[in-house]
Amino acid sequence: MKPLRPVVLNTLLALLVAVMAMASLWWGESSINVPAALADWWAGAHSIGAVIMGQLRLPRMLLALMVGGTLGLSGAVLQGYLRNPLADPGLLGVSGGAALGAVCVFYTGLFQIASALLPLGGLAGALVTAMLLVALVGRGGALVLLLAGAAVSSFTAALTALVLNLVPSPYATFEIMHWLMGSLTDRTLNDVLLALPGVVAGCALLMGCGRALDALTMGEDVAQSLGFRLGGVRGVQMRVVVGTALAVGSCVAVSGAIGFVGLVVPHLLRPLAGHRPSRLMVPAFLGGAALLLAADLAVRLMAGRTELQLGVVTALVGAPVFFHRVILFRKRNMLSC
Repeated sequence: MKPLRPVVLNTLLALLVAVMAMASLWWGESSINVPAALADWWAGAHSIGAVIMGQLRLPRMLLALMVGGTLGLSGAVLQGYLRNPLADPGLLGVSGGAALGAVCVFYTGLFQIASALLPLGGLAGALVTAMLLVALVGRGGALVLLLAGAAVSSFTAALTALVLNLVPSPYATFEIMHWLMGSLTDRTLNDVLLALPGVVAGCALLMGCGRALDALTMGEDVAQSLGFRLGGVRGVQMRVVVGTALAVGSCVAVSGAIGFVGLVVPHLLRPLAGHRPSRLMVPAFLGGAALLLAADLAVRLMAGRTELQLGVVTALVGAPVFFHRVILFRKRNMLSC
């Protein structure tokens, strides 16, 4: 497939995101006049439309944009840095650390004191995980980062299972498991504001890695021959780890664990964007946002007695795409033999 020009691809994806965002604001159980509801909400009125828009639909749409875009971008950056098409944000253990932090807040009952403590606990877990990851990696390269991420991910998963095993109440266990499956339901603008600083800072760090990732595509030796010193290569690794921790940790802290977006979106868009990591970053952000908005709309359309969790829907959509990519890779390897 011939790659599209970056301006054309980004424009098409931005239009898709805009359409999906408007559909997210329009769709709901109650029929409201969306422009009037937005105007009332902005003016501080307390009409029914303003309440539905400000407390339900607008936060849900904004979080879908932020979370989906962040997962898509971080997946593209990690795949470019690790030169591994199977890399995704969960590979570094940051998602697991954020989930562990939130689960600990559940376990201790702190979330009953203030609802903001739940996402704050998740963000703290992500930052502690990032510090542990940086300490483990030290001056190692991409392979060391990959191995350290796998170790940290397994460790946080084990600790999360331990906490679940120690929870005395089955109702608390259900609440924890429900949160871990990922959702944008019942989130407020406070959750958006809580996640926004980490998302902006983390995405800015990741976006600044584009030129270095292009150079690292052929390996560290080639990157150094192109003018990147060894210290600069190590600095890229630090920016990737810290940026992923800030952005993904902030998202998981408010939405729970949502998988496969960071893995699938770069795969789908790479043939259209070309194989330079820097050209894939913006399309991956927009594609991730569009995918999560579409998945959230599907959740609402399929809503019955119990609304499906968003993480379940993304897994059901992402896993078949992933299997398809694995089959394609296997065929290519067979043909090259």
